[in-house]
Amino acid sequence: WGLLLLAAALGAMAAARCPAPCVCDNLHAHVLCLNGSLTAIPDTIPELTKKLDLRGNSFMVIPAGAFLATPYLTHLDLQRCKVEKLEEGAFRGLGRLVYLNLASNGIALLYQESLDGLSSLQQLILEGNRIEEIQPGAFGHLGSLTVLDLRANALVYLPDMVFQGLQVLRWLRLSHNALHVLGSEAFAALPALRRLSLDHNELQALPGEALARLDGATRLDLGHNPITYVAEEALAMASLRHLFLDHAYLQDVAPDAFARSPQLRMLDLRENQLQGLPPLAGAGGLARVSLDGNPLLCSCLLRPFHNWLARARVQAEGACAAPPALRGRSLDSLKTPEMRCGRLRPPPSPPAPPEQPGAAGSRPCPRECVCSPDFHHGSCENRDLREIPRHFPRDTRLLDLRRNPFRTVPPDAFPGLKELVSLHLQSCSIRALHPGAFRGLESLVYLYLTDNHLSTLAAAAFEGAPQLAYLDLDHNTFTRVPAGAFRLLPNLISLHLQHNAIGELADGDLAGAGGLRWLYLAGNAIRHIAPAALAPSKMLEKLQLEGNHLSEVPTAALWGLPALSELKLSRNPIKHMGDSVFLPVASSLQHLYLDNMGLEWISPHAFTGLGPKIRSLYLESNKMSNIPDMSNFTGLEILNLQDVPFHCDCQLLPLHRWINKLNLRIGATCGSPAEARGLKVKLSTTFQTCPGWAQDEAGETSPNKTKATSKPSKKKRSGKSLAGGYSKSRA
Repeated sequence: WGLLLLAAALGAMAAARCPAPCVCDNLHAHVLCLNGSLTAIPDTIPELTKKLDLRGNSFMVIPAGAFLATPYLTHLDLQRCKVEKLEEGAFRGLGRLVYLNLASNGIALLYQESLDGLSSLQQLILEGNRIEEIQPGAFGHLGSLTVLDLRANALVYLPDMVFQGLQVLRWLRLSHNALHVLGSEAFAALPALRRLSLDHNELQALPGEALARLDGATRLDLGHNPITYVAEEALAMASLRHLFLDHAYLQDVAPDAFARSPQLRMLDLRENQLQGLPPLAGAGGLARVSLDGNPLLCSCLLRPFHNWLARARVQAEGACAAPPALRGRSLDSLKTPEMRCGRLRPPPSPPAPPEQPGAAGSRPCPRECVCSPDFHHGSCENRDLREIPRHFPRDTRLLDLRRNPFRTVPPDAFPGLKELVSLHLQSCSIRALHPGAFRGLESLVYLYLTDNHLSTLAAAAFEGAPQLAYLDLDHNTFTRVPAGAFRLLPNLISLHLQHNAIGELADGDLAGAGGLRWLYLAGNAIRHIAPAALAPSKMLEKLQLEGNHLSEVPTAALWGLPALSELKLSRNPIKHMGDSVFLPVASSLQHLYLDNMGLEWISPHAFTGLGPKIRSLYLESNKMSNIPDMSNFTGLEILNLQDVPFHCDCQLLPLHRWINKLNLRIGATCGSPAEARGLKVKLSTTFQTCPGWAQDEAGETSPNKTKATSKPSKKKRSGKSLAGGYSKSRA
């Protein structure tokens, strides 16, 4: 009896500690705090919790030691929590954690100690952040990791040894980034890797040197990259069995391209620009080649390949595009005499493979700094330097000069650093960048100028740095976008101008930024966007305007942005939303943020044109009492309607019906009438007096509803404070 009383007491204590607005399942040691308004990790989570689900909150920063009070966690879910920064030691003390999900946040940079303490972690999900750079050593403490998911971030470059420490990693997912530079040793420390996903990137050539380090990999996904040519012996992967090169720009493949990948069985070349292939004599074990969607010219030039298919007993999928007499014929149906030659243009010459940089000369490290030859890093962080040091080793690729009072960057400030890829100049009190400041940095991809005092910027500062793709100018003193400053940056993909004092976007401000994909303008004072202000950036995919002074949706400025998939207007004082305000981007928009605006009224036709493509819609913390019909938003994965004072009368019945059909947690509650205030729209009984309610119930009664009337609900049992029951902080 004593043990039973102790168990009951412990259960009661655990129930009492369950933080608002969470649900605590003491039997399974699970805690759910979903889609709430939490801004900090609760400090009263039961210590013995094993699974903690915090999806849909607003933490912004995960501070050091945030989970020290819950050392028994094995699963932690932080999806969609608006996390922008992981402080060093954020997860320290979680030595039992095996699963960590940080997907769909705003994390931009992974530091060396960001993931310290996760020695048992097996799966790390970082999909859908805005990670631009990973510092080598960031994963050094994750010796048990088997799956690393970095899809849909903003990576352009992978430095050497960036995955060092991941000795048992089996699947590395890097799809849907913008990778076009891979260090030759980027994958050198992955002895157990079996699958590598590099599809949907910007690789212009097969990264053969980097891939040659993957002796054990059996599957490689390289589809949807602008690769035009596969050279001789381009791929040396001893265990590779499945290679995907679909939806690229391939025009030619060398006969011995895969000679050093003897285990290759399946080759996917669908949807390329191949008119034919030579006999792939080097790929002796090949069993299947897929060529569907290529403009195959079934002339005499294709005979050697066709004959090789028969001799090697390789199954080929594909059909002729020409000549007209053979159009549509499958390769396996062709006979050699049918493939004749008339007058034919010679096939285009394959583009020359890119030149390899020469060996870098060695130079000593500046006296005030530390240089790491293994990682090609140099660091002079926080050394109170007044001038930018010189004479770094010529093969330096990452240079960290943060927190030094330089004030200016003079011309030719970084001589001899042709291989430099990433330059950190945050918090350096910089007021001016002189013309030619970055001259000679021909490989520079990342430039961080955050937390300085820049108010103007001339294009001449970037002369000689044509590869620059990521420019971070957050937290400076710009009062307008520096017009024309980007005309010497043809490869600029991401521009950060958050938390400045910009008052408007004018025509011509983005001149020259034709390749821009992500534009971050949050936390400024923008009141107006000119109709043609965004026109130069026709490839724009993400536009973040939250926390400005816009009083209406900038509809006119959205025309001509056919690729825009994410639009953030949160925390702008937009009170009314008229008809068809998102029509210009209706065919591409997937993620729409309209939360915390004080929005009072939305036209029934505001969402005209939007439909199945919309995956997430954020409308929380507004003041409207009704919303337009969204029944055609069939692709929704996230819908947030928390803290909206819905008026639960018969006019809201269509929303009530629609919500009941959704398998989503949306948080909609009634604000009025008084008898319904605080009730969930989904569960409110006020709709039972509405015309048509009885027919709805008769026609739509589901097994779940029947089950609910025949069994007591969990909510009735949750009031018990016995160990193993449910406890909820509020009904």
